[in-house]
Amino acid sequence: MLKVKPRMWSYAFSVDDGGQTVAHSADVSGWRDKGEIRIEDDVYTARRVKSAYVLELASRVVARADQPRWWSRQFEIAHAGRRYSFRAKSAFRRKFVLLEGASQVGSIAPRHVLTQQAVADLPKEFPLFLQVFIIWLAMTLWKHED
Repeated sequence: MLKVKPRMWSYAFSVDDGGQTVAHSADVSGWRDKGEIRIEDDVYTARRVKSAYVLELASRVVARADQPRWWSRQFEIAHAGRRYSFRAKSAFRRKFVLLEGASQVGSIAPRHVLTQQAVADLPKEFPLFLQVFIIWLAMTLWKHED
């Protein structure tokens, strides 16, 4: 289980796994959906491109979340030949679930009602960059709601 720790007065965050920090994010733009994610020595760029969000490493897309309907809080993520749906659990809650078909395989939710701290339970077989990208996507959507 990954723990998300936001920086004070920001939507930038760090990700801890078992008490060890494994990733950091930074807001690159305050008015656009664009951020930087650092995992070990790699620096990824996360950003919105039309109706999708992408994660790039050295100008190459390594992850993508497509939004089939611009007004919904649902995304389609493809990884390793499989398709996942990432969506809000309900219209009134901040919790997001990751589904493969009809089965829930992961989630991300705030730790408390009035906090940006979160807990992410995502498939261990996902590479760390994909897990952190999904966290960044949820944090970005929460930023829009605030």
